[in-house]
Amino acid sequence: MVVVFLSIDCGSSDTYSDELNITWVGDDNYIQNGQSLTLNDPGLVSQAMTTLRVFDSRRKNCYPIGVSGGGQILVRASFYYGNYDGKSSPPSFGLQFDANSWTTVETAMDQVVWYEAVYVVNGDATSVCVAQTQPNQLPFISAIEARSLDPDMYAKVFSKDMYALFLRRRAAFGADDTVRYPHDLYDRIWDPSAVTNGCRALVSDATFVNTGKSDRPPATVLKTAVESTDVSSSMRLPTWLPPNEVPIYVNMYFTEMSSLSAAQKRSFDIFVDGAGEFRWRAMVPRYRDVTEYYIIRMANSSTAFTLVATTDSTLPPIISAMEVFVISDVLSNGTNANDVETLVLLQQQFGVLKDWSGDPCLPASYNWDWLNCSSDVTPRITALYLSGFGLSGVLPDFSALDALEIIDLRNNSFSGDFPEFLGNFPNLRELNLADNGFSGSIPSSLTQNTKLKLERRAPTTAAIYKRRPNERAR
Repeated sequence: MVVVFLSIDCGSSDTYSDELNITWVGDDNYIQNGQSLTLNDPGLVSQAMTTLRVFDSRRKNCYPIGVSGGGQILVRASFYYGNYDGKSSPPSFGLQFDANSWTTVETAMDQVVWYEAVYVVNGDATSVCVAQTQPNQLPFISAIEARSLDPDMYAKVFSKDMYALFLRRRAAFGADDTVRYPHDLYDRIWDPSAVTNGCRALVSDATFVNTGKSDRPPATVLKTAVESTDVSSSMRLPTWLPPNEVPIYVNMYFTEMSSLSAAQKRSFDIFVDGAGEFRWRAMVPRYRDVTEYYIIRMANSSTAFTLVATTDSTLPPIISAMEVFVISDVLSNGTNANDVETLVLLQQQFGVLKDWSGDPCLPASYNWDWLNCSSDVTPRITALYLSGFGLSGVLPDFSALDALEIIDLRNNSFSGDFPEFLGNFPNLRELNLADNGFSGSIPSSLTQNTKLKLERRAPTTAAIYKRRPNERAR
């Protein structure tokens, strides 16, 4: 497995290193669609936020990211509107990865918004896509970051069915500054956070903290913490969750800030929604070591995580860091793999088709413009609509698309003999070859197929071909 540490500055053609010594590359090698723009007055933002790529065509536009050998990956997509169009109207649009919906991007006038997902890539590539969801709301993107994660990280979620984790907050309690690369080798972003109910910040006197837990918390976030003001005061933790109930995965990290005397003891219980749901009895943080505790359950913004000192504790509750994720629905495996491979062959043969990327059929309603798909859990390609694309040369064999019912190749410049493979589609019911340069006789497998509507000449007003309902004039 190849380690991925990729930072794409969308809308830029430059390669450079930022203040964290992270190398950024432009997006010219990742996408051809869209328009690259540079903000005239970006304000105090990072260099990557001063450019963007905006998309005024296609239902979705995708960035392919190579992940040779697959593996677990963290993907972060960032958006900075900066009033690039002078309309003072930050747009809203869809964010997707592979065959899955991610979230609705709600951009802001002068604020960077970003979204992070953790998931497992089963193939050799993943894709990050923006999709138009409303008229006159053009999608754009400022930056994409992809980081490999170790396979045992977040395994408590990924050990069964395949899900994605959508980050809500990664908190470094008691910290003054944001923690990320190089302090976190995986470039997770830990925001300085405080608990508002009268807690105080602490700094560790340890020169070393053992971070050898499966989720690899960085040592820097374990050097600080917050504790309740006294042993009788409980600590209610923020959740950063939406008002609607969602499945969540929460990591809490605890470590003692100093070596306790024999007369001192720090011990506390962890409750969810008050005393109604007990989760952990007598948590005792350890000095120079970290204890990781996780919660998987349904929750919303009203859910309360509370730390309460035990009766024999002389010190109040303490916490160093916390991660809050929403768990996705079960991820789609995407369009039939053989169909996808065949579409790639067509794209390699005809460059104009390379403008379409991402999963060909999913998410539903965001299939590529020149095909239709079945509604199966693993969709099949059922129709090719390649009329008027200016395609020329010999038609390559795409008989592996054996679920095809409609093939429309009219008004191109294909040449050579009528392809024999066109008679190999068991479900084919419409075939339009009109206005091409095919020569020779039509294979008998086509002419003798009584179920097939075949058109080989220039269509008339009574032609057999019928425009599909959602086909746009070109």
